[in-house]
This record gives sequence, structure tokens and C-alpha cells, in this order.
Amino acid sequence: MKSFFRWFAIAAAVLSIAACKLDDDSFDPSIMYPSAVVTVKPDADNSSFYMQLDEETVLHAVNMKKSPFGTKEVRALVNYRKPTAEEMQKGGLYDDAGNVYINWIDSILTKKPVPDLGEDANAVKYGNDPIEIVGDWTTVVEDGYITLRFRTIWTDGVMHRINLVASSDPADPYKVTLYHDAAGDHSGREGDALVAFSLADLPDTQGATVDLTLEWKSFSGVKTAKFKYRTRD
Repeated sequence: MKSFFRWFAIAAAVLSIAACKLDDDSFDPSIMYPSAVVTVKPDADNSSFYMQLDEETVLHAVNMKKSPFGTKEVRALVNYRKPTAEEMQKGGLYDDAGNVYINWIDSILTKKPVPDLGEDANAVKYGNDPIEIVGDWTTVVEDGYITLRFRTIWTDGVMHRINLVASSDPADPYKVTLYHDAAGDHSGREGDALVAFSLADLPDTQGATVDLTLEWKSFSGVKTAKFKYRTRD
């Protein structure tokens, strides 16, 4: 899985730098950890972009004009800090409201839900292997996405598949089910990763906040979790 393991690699690299700077009081260890999960939103030709922090808050990078992920909208982990006055001026900005200096940013695997084929066919097509959802701050529903930190067993080099199916039952329109295909990999080590799914195709909540139910098969049976969800403006 792409993003979370890459974040561990970034953290390890920064730790190695930190080891060389133990006597340097200017080194900030907080650079090792993500500050937030954001939606990276470039314009049509990626001549500029901004980051949606939550439903109301927008961030602009003073040190990065274009999205490093091209024209694709993605969820991402980002480590940022407040810019200095000099950095603001260099970026041609003078009002520091919503402006940040990006130390590093790393995309999260961002997908759309797959078609609902029916419960039995879904399990065959998308996998029926167990997975755990980690209930930390990176597991969140916001800005029209569900972002999940998940945990399972895998071996390096084996490609697992993670998919989300939105309910086609009009009586339960805000239920989504996570499917995991381990590709036969059941004897590796325990590890975490992140994945994000767009919820844009769910019925419009018309400005209301509703309960979104996530269902998945865990190592101890089927589990559910509820999140607050409102269609993105």
C-alpha cells in the first residue's frame, strides 16, 4: 500500500537527520509527523492548488505553486508550519491567514467506490479477507471523502486490494462496505496503511448532516462504525 508505508520511510529519513542534529537546538522533531490529512485541490491545468483542511478551512502553500500530484484531486498527509514573513514575501503573499509552509506532503491512495454486485458477488469479486479499522485521527469523514487507516497482515511485495462498495438499497443509502482481497497473503506481518474513497456518488444530503455507516469484516467478525457525513458544497 502506497502512502502510509512511504510516510514511515519519510519519518525514518527524518529520524536519521535528527540523529545528526542532537546538539542542534533549531531542529524541530515535529517535522517527523503529519500535521493533518487534507484534500489537495489543483486547478484545471495545475497552475495553482490549495488544500482543504476540513469542511471550512482552506490552506495555501507559500513554498509550492503547483500540486506535486498533477491535476488529480487526492487526499494527502502533510506536515506544515506557519511561514515566516520572509517566506510570505517570497511567495508574493502578505496576509498569513490560511497560508502555510509545507515541510513535506505525501499522497494517500484515493479511489472511487466500486459497483455493488450483491453481497455474495461482492465478496467473490472484491475479496472477503479480514481487516481492521484503526480509530485514530486519520480515520475521518470530511470534505466528501472517507479516509481510513487500516491494519492487516501482509508480506512485502504482495499487492492487496482494498475497495469500497456503496449500498444500492434506497432504504439504506448512506451505508458503505469495505472489502479486502489479501491475494492469498495470510502469513506476513501486521502493518497499517491509509486509503481514501470519494463519497461524491452518494445521494445528496441537501445540506443536512446524516449518519454514514461503514461495515467491514474484521478478524473477530463483522463490525460497523458510524460517522457524520454531509455532501460537499
